[in-house]
Amino acid sequence: MTTSTTFLGLGAMGSALAAAALDAGRPTVVWNRTPRRAPALGERGATVAGSVEEAVAGDGVIVACLLDHRSVQGVLDPVAGNLSGRTVINLTTTTPNESRELAAWAAERGITFLDGAILAVPEMIGGAGSVIFYSGSATAFEQHSALLDRWGESTYLGPDAGMASLYDMAMLTGMYTMFAGFMHGAAMVGTAGVPATEFAERQAAFLAAMTGGLAGLAAVIDAKDYTGKGQQSLRFTETALAALMRASSDAGVDAKVLKPVHDIVRRQIAGGSATRAPPAFSRN
Repeated sequence: MTTSTTFLGLGAMGSALAAAALDAGRPTVVWNRTPRRAPALGERGATVAGSVEEAVAGDGVIVACLLDHRSVQGVLDPVAGNLSGRTVINLTTTTPNESRELAAWAAERGITFLDGAILAVPEMIGGAGSVIFYSGSATAFEQHSALLDRWGESTYLGPDAGMASLYDMAMLTGMYTMFAGFMHGAAMVGTAGVPATEFAERQAAFLAAMTGGLAGLAAVIDAKDYTGKGQQSLRFTETALAALMRASSDAGVDAKVLKPVHDIVRRQIAGGSATRAPPAFSRN
């Protein structure tokens, strides 16, 4: 008999994860602090638990997809005595150190812990393009691979429970700064009456072309050699950023998105790295 999978947290992402399990015919138990989010899954065949204690009463894997690190602790701490020998998969967005803290908490209580970082929006779960990084217990990753693969492409990054989160945070940094840059650019051309949809078509193609240079930049960073031919001078970069800031101001668009990058480059130049390009964002 297949044991049930318990889902704690039924926000948009938690509901999508539970729905994918139901679609696969897996016995599913769901719980949410706000009960109104559970009935829709109950109508699809899930067992709706009235409390966390009831939700974890079985012996199957427990999936936590809650608001934040504090939420995970607040939900699991009171029922920790019922979780010894069980597996907890945390898919809540947490920092690397918070993930490691949860792993240590689990180990002290005899709980197998696997941390996951979802690189997808809820609508993508179970479909093409959904990718989830995992770290922590290799045994849990292997034993529950059928469930994990229902949600997307599963990648195991090693026993350090914080590694999945580290990759997630690093990749989201690029995403959020890209979106901020796009909106800043859309505001600039918008002052000339250019629709954001038109700008998006041109910007997407340009950014896609620029990502082709990431592999070469990565090789330079790994080699820690910033003196090679073809590398852009930081003085040139500073001049370009200063011009971008002036153009933004001239268009009536606040340059606060660009200023931190400009200031980093200025500090790197002041430190004697005027002819070196990549190290502006490095601690080395």
